[in-house]
Amino acid sequence: MTKSSITRRALLNSGLVAGAAALIVPATARAADVRRNVSSFVMQDWRDHFSEIGKGCIVCDTESRALHYWAADGVDYRIYPTSVPKSDELTKRGYTEIVRKKVGPSWTPTASQMERFPDWKPVAGGAPDNPLGTHAMYLSWPAYLIHGTHDTRKIGRRSSDGCIGLYNEKIAELFEITPIGTQVRLI
Repeated sequence: MTKSSITRRALLNSGLVAGAAALIVPATARAADVRRNVSSFVMQDWRDHFSEIGKGCIVCDTESRALHYWAADGVDYRIYPTSVPKSDELTKRGYTEIVRKKVGPSWTPTASQMERFPDWKPVAGGAPDNPLGTHAMYLSWPAYLIHGTHDTRKIGRRSSDGCIGLYNEKIAELFEITPIGTQVRLI
């Protein structure tokens, strides 16, 4: 694939956006010195969000629909395409951390989901139609998670009720390298 044939879809499907560095140009739409490519992807640096790296850092950029991960060593940096909340009202922003992790999480609709969709029923962990996919990392905010999805059409879109979703194979990778206590910021 040549530089001119790289598409946003190809970058999102790759999971790692290392090749995007060649496409990054200065933004003219913002007053701040922000670097972004033609698909509105914004590069992040953990130092812009946290005073120390600690056990690791995650920045969930809801505008770019990307999750940025830095390991405690400061060297391992990964980027994952995500789904993000459907609306600003469903989007919680701020600082939190990973407080629990679960392989094969079960899913229960929240009270607000039950109001909107009274026919929704809980789904057992490991079920092929589980909205949480294969792995989930729970944040200190109740009912907010970083999790997988079996519905790959959701990645790269505003499609969740508040959570950050990743492809199942990508959440499995992130799950393995992310310790409990990892700092998280949603922007």
